Amino acid sequence: MSKVINFTKELPENYQKIYSINAKATKTGLILNVLAILIHLAIFFPLLFWVDLSNINLENGEFLLILLFTVAGLALYLISHELIHGIVYKLFTKQKLTFGISWSCAFCGVPDIYVTRKTAIWALISPFAFFTILFGIALVLIFSYPTVFIATSFVFAMHVG
Repeated sequence: MSKVINFTKELPENYQKIYSINAKATKTGLILNVLAILIHLAIFFPLLFWVDLSNINLENGEFLLILLFTVAGLALYLISHELIHGIVYKLFTKQKLTFGISWSCAFCGVPDIYVTRKTAIWALISPFAFFTILFGIALVLIFSYPTVFIATSFVFAMHVG
């Protein structure tokens, strides 16, 4: 039985760089974040039409509650999202991970190695698949709680964006 190779320490001889995106570059980061905001808005506002907003009284502090749930949800989501990248990278490579945040994105990486296409695809798609299912279930379960539904919808839309 041959061992599956999920990474290499050196670039393979037949390696060809097809395309590269530097999300930390100012221009690229701005473009990616503007696109993400547009996708976010296209998802978030239609979700608001599904919930009965007449029960929300913004004068009695519900706006602050929505804001608190949203900020806490975004922080928890961001950390969990990067951890899932890390878990998948660790499962495939057993190598040391790095985590960080720049002005335009949070990131998880495996320094000093080159991962295979299969490893990269699994690590990149895993958080999207996991959280899309999780948010889908959560939005159905909390549909009758408008305050929590709005905050969760916002975080879900950020996730997709």
